[in-house]
Amino acid sequence: MSPAAPWIRTPREMQERSNAAIAAALDEVGVLLAAQDAHPSRVAAYHRSAEIVRGLPEPLALEKGRRGSRTRIQLPGIGPSLARAIGELAATGRLGLLDRLRGHDDGEARLTTVPGIGPALAHRVRESLGIETLEELELAARTGRLARVPGFGPRRARMVLTDLQARLQTRLIRPAPASAEPPVAEMLAIDRVYRARAAAGTLVKIAPLRLNPTREAWLPVMHVRRGPREYTVLFSNTARAHALGATRDWVVLYIDEDDHERQATIVTEIRGPLTGKRVVRGREVECEAYYAGTAVADAGDVTTAPPVGVTASAPIPNEVGTAL
Repeated sequence: MSPAAPWIRTPREMQERSNAAIAAALDEVGVLLAAQDAHPSRVAAYHRSAEIVRGLPEPLALEKGRRGSRTRIQLPGIGPSLARAIGELAATGRLGLLDRLRGHDDGEARLTTVPGIGPALAHRVRESLGIETLEELELAARTGRLARVPGFGPRRARMVLTDLQARLQTRLIRPAPASAEPPVAEMLAIDRVYRARAAAGTLVKIAPLRLNPTREAWLPVMHVRRGPREYTVLFSNTARAHALGATRDWVVLYIDEDDHERQATIVTEIRGPLTGKRVVRGREVECEAYYAGTAVADAGDVTTAPPVGVTASAPIPNEVGTAL
């Protein structure tokens, strides 16, 4: 067999270049975390993992799942959270955390990673159904809503569903079991600190790519660690939040913990027994118990300061979307 033409990259060269690109992305995460006042140990961990990946003598190999799908990276000296990030970069070429730190997280671009969905169709899906994530897209395909979007139909929707079910079964970022969810008290405390610091102007601000034609750096970002959990906290920058005037009320928490990455949204409730209170969407019952306990404790301690509050002026839908 004749040698490959000089302009053709062999699979090994492509993978080795991919290793270098993964290391560069990890270094960029470290730089951005440092610029956004993250804890130095987290910054150092990303730079250290970049050095490990850059110095690998062999191309990165993804461990195979039960169905032959790529799942995760196994590297000595790298913990599960960073291994998951490296696996995501190796498998998809993107890292959600890096997109958020850059202010470039784009729901439409995420939808175009599904075969059969181009930029125009992704825009139509998002405008018609308010979909931003692959999980929401899979649900819409499974319930028949996707087939009703112009440009789709039952056949294309079935193809999308088949692809997504295969991908999400061995997803690099797995949803955490309900028992592992952070306590609402912890999340509400982080929400209070974030909004107080945002109001005081002590947080670094980034310029989100979406819904920001002037490229103004207006979106405060906060990184904080609580026990085993790393939080990245931002106001919501979705079209729905802008339309309802809730960009300074809806707070999105991205929670990174070992094998799991999850997100939660905290809003000011405008109806029911929690009216005027900050609540974690989907965990209202726990929030009601939390506030009942807080009221009992406050009754015996007149020095307890009330939580920082934000009054919402518009109805809050059940699905508030992602932050950027």
